[in-house]
Amino acid sequence: MIRPPSKPPTPFILDSLEELLAFGRSLGEAAAAGDVICLSGPLGTGKTTLTQAIAAGLGVPADQPVTSPTFAIIHEYQGRLPLYHLDLYRLSGEEEELLELGIEDYLYGEGVCVIEWPDRLGRLLPPERLDVRLDFSGQTARMVHLGRRAKSLAAHKPQS
Repeated sequence: MIRPPSKPPTPFILDSLEELLAFGRSLGEAAAAGDVICLSGPLGTGKTTLTQAIAAGLGVPADQPVTSPTFAIIHEYQGRLPLYHLDLYRLSGEEEELLELGIEDYLYGEGVCVIEWPDRLGRLLPPERLDVRLDFSGQTARMVHLGRRAKSLAAHKPQS
């Protein structure tokens, strides 16, 4: 379902919260069952905000607020596809700990899996995924680096 890009994508800048939200919504609209989207970047760059926008693009109703699952680790939401939101920040990255959580059911499930702090997955990180790295680029702007691309997202272009 997912294949690496033929050439490395060019990083781009989202100048405002509105642009970040529009980018996330368009990712959610383009996502297909089984897609894994890995969000990385420093604390406060907008990973959870981007996940909220992806949820909106997946049609998750507004009465299901998308919040950071830092302490719960995993939250599930229902839209046109299930959204599995994983925040692995507090995990040690021990493979046994992750397997006990049933992590593979989410990584290879029928929904869209969005993972914050994917580096904690180590060897369990699916090879087929979309990597999105957010970095600060001024007070409100974010530099976005895309890595591997999901086939369903291959034609996706950020909207300005």
